[in-house]
Amino acid sequence: MAKSEAPQIDISGSEGVLVARLAGDWTTRWARQMQSALDKAFAGHSRPDALEFDFEAVTALDTVGALLLAQRRASFGEAVRTTIAGASGAQANLLGHVNAIEVHAPEKPLRLPLLLRPFERLGRMTAAALGDLVGIHAVLGRTLAALAATLTLRAPFRFAALVNQFDLIVFRAVPIVVLISVVVGAIITQQSILQLNNFGVAIYVVDLAAILMLREVGLLLAAIMIAGRSGSAITAEIGSMRMREELDALSVMGVDPYQALILPRMLALLIGLPFLAFIGAMSGLAGAAIVAFVYGGIPIDIFLDRLQDALNVRTLLVGLVKAPFMAIIIGLVAANEGFKVAGSAESLGKHTTASVVRAIFLVIVADGVFAMFFAAIGF
Repeated sequence: MAKSEAPQIDISGSEGVLVARLAGDWTTRWARQMQSALDKAFAGHSRPDALEFDFEAVTALDTVGALLLAQRRASFGEAVRTTIAGASGAQANLLGHVNAIEVHAPEKPLRLPLLLRPFERLGRMTAAALGDLVGIHAVLGRTLAALAATLTLRAPFRFAALVNQFDLIVFRAVPIVVLISVVVGAIITQQSILQLNNFGVAIYVVDLAAILMLREVGLLLAAIMIAGRSGSAITAEIGSMRMREELDALSVMGVDPYQALILPRMLALLIGLPFLAFIGAMSGLAGAAIVAFVYGGIPIDIFLDRLQDALNVRTLLVGLVKAPFMAIIIGLVAANEGFKVAGSAESLGKHTTASVVRAIFLVIVADGVFAMFFAAIGF
């Protein structure tokens, strides 16, 4: 077996014609050396009128070597005449097949000045955000169309799927929502009592806990937990089905994926999140009552009496009115990210993470917008 030799290239030229004399093995084993040799050999030469490759001293050639040569030829443009000399029959056939394929020279990435790079990133982020906004509205439109088809009896109502999703999204989330709400309610009350004791008005911690848990914290905790727990699950389920082409199979069978997959999950979120928000608020008040008794010396019966005076229907409605909007946000973001999953596990993990982060961010932003709106109308 002949010993392989490193690839070599020698460039000579006269009257606008470059002659590239090749030698050695131009095979995959020497890929880096081939690229380096081509870059060094052509570095000092301008665009010629004609280019000739001499294969007289080439001992071996495979597809990688032929592709690198074709890319170098393409870098000069189609107007440059290219000829082959000294190639064997097999080498000529391989070069002909590779050259018959449309080969583009590798583009060098555009490197902006250092001061402009942050603006480039900002532009890419803005374009991606606008693309996500369009995608979310597309998912919303398809979901509303599926709902309209169900209401007009043009599509079956999948009650079993709704019950199953309600169990997965709502009932199984109750323990974690209760636990987190109790802990957060206890922490808020404990810190509030420490400050209110300085003014001798520790009893007002009941009013503070009631308003915070019913208007803001109870719903916000439930929404964040659902975004992290169920939103990620929805993205992963839809994304894995997209990877295995199960969504295409449903479409081929005449089943609308939005009708079968998205609509039951959206309805479960719409119905379940107000329920979870109420449970979270009540759990937070329970934690507040325990801490108020331990740290503030406020008996449970006094806490409940004060709670009745502090609560009203308006405070309860503020929290419940926001819940369906946050449910829609979580569902739309999760579905949109699921449909964006490509054919790799890396893509699935990337979009699942993006689903959780974006849903939590939008939920917090929506809560802030509602807070400003209710303050503006005095509600």
